[in-house]
Amino acid sequence: MSKESEKLFDGVTNVSDELVESAQAAKKTKRRLPRWVYPVAAALAVVIVGGVFFRGTSAYAIAEAKYPVERVFTDPEEYTGTVSAFLQKSIPQFLAGTETENRLYAPLNVYIALGMLAEVTGGESRAQVLDLLGAEDIDEQRALTKSVWNANYYDNKAGKCVLANSLWLNEDVRFVQETMDSLAQHYYASSYRGRMGSLGMNAQIARWIDKQTSGLLKDSSSGIALDPEAVMALVSTVYFRGTWADEFSKKDTADGTFRAESGDLTCDFMHKDETGGRYFWGERFSAVSLGFTNGREMWFFLPDEGVTPDDLLTDAEFMALLTAGRAEKDEWEKSVYARLNLAVPKFDTADDVDLKKGLAALGVTDVTDPAVSDFTPMTADPDVFLSMAKEAVRVTIDEEGCTAASYVVLGMTGGGALLPDEVVDFTLDRPFLFAVTAPDGLPIFAGVIEDPTA
Repeated sequence: MSKESEKLFDGVTNVSDELVESAQAAKKTKRRLPRWVYPVAAALAVVIVGGVFFRGTSAYAIAEAKYPVERVFTDPEEYTGTVSAFLQKSIPQFLAGTETENRLYAPLNVYIALGMLAEVTGGESRAQVLDLLGAEDIDEQRALTKSVWNANYYDNKAGKCVLANSLWLNEDVRFVQETMDSLAQHYYASSYRGRMGSLGMNAQIARWIDKQTSGLLKDSSSGIALDPEAVMALVSTVYFRGTWADEFSKKDTADGTFRAESGDLTCDFMHKDETGGRYFWGERFSAVSLGFTNGREMWFFLPDEGVTPDDLLTDAEFMALLTAGRAEKDEWEKSVYARLNLAVPKFDTADDVDLKKGLAALGVTDVTDPAVSDFTPMTADPDVFLSMAKEAVRVTIDEEGCTAASYVVLGMTGGGALLPDEVVDFTLDRPFLFAVTAPDGLPIFAGVIEDPTA
């Protein structure tokens, strides 16, 4: 192996000798080198990595994604309606639950991951995915995904919203080159190949996720274990970091009482008094938003007394505001510009979500049934089906801002103005909902906080 290849391999895998040796000791069966490698090659989308082969348990890089130097502006009106329809269906499905546990969901990440799933499926399997995403065909979905990606991706001094995708392939299975090219071109997906289910490859996927999400999800990613019979895995991540445009003062943070369903709790409340902003309301809730320096916002939705977060998830008016684009939020009639006395609990919460049941409830059923699933656009191997669909999310807020991250794994197995006069007290002292929104107004992250101390 050349010095250049060794350097590249170390950078891509970063798997220790001890880990590789332990995996080889556990399974002594000899593995021959792959007889062929399909390099993913998409114009301006990837850099081909050639000549990197390794006998063992770890994956080697086929291609690394290279993002465009300049973003292409997309009019939000071209995609917000379609994506909003997906949000209105999926957010209640994945956030509804018990009234004693926090729940998190990253709809943007799931949307992009399902777009990649549509690429590798065909027939009715693809049709069900596209129907959930709201696209007529795969070409429309590619355009929608690219618009969403361009609208959300940024990485500068003002903050981050970094999206990343990858494709992990079984070294013993042949794949369709055209489909791999599409994943690279339309989803900026890096590709890797190796021994599925090995300790080395599981650890490498976890390290890839940790790198993309700044280690925010290490507790969850360390437990990733693909089936040794897995054919491929699609992995999607999003990492968000935003600083409040008007930060909370730490000296104003004080203990307060949070009235959880399980009983009163004491937690740290951040305070800002007489902050000018819009106060929103509906028949069963009230809401405010706080801006970040990067143009994004964080929304807080407080159910009225006697109304639970789960009640709001089935409330059409609440869902209309939550999933509205920026223009629709600006036109919300039930709002007033007011001085806001804010009391917001600090929280750091994480959640793991099994997406399979929720996807089935939303009409995506064929991909999980080996008798009818269709993955022929990606591989000729028979009986390939979706065996794993998992999302992990973590969101934390403090006086400075918000940090959030998510990863999705889809595993396939085979065989400044004057303050107004009106004053509103907005205290999040009972279970509430929140959303981090992009400049187009659509949610990147959403969640229910039942216990800010959990």
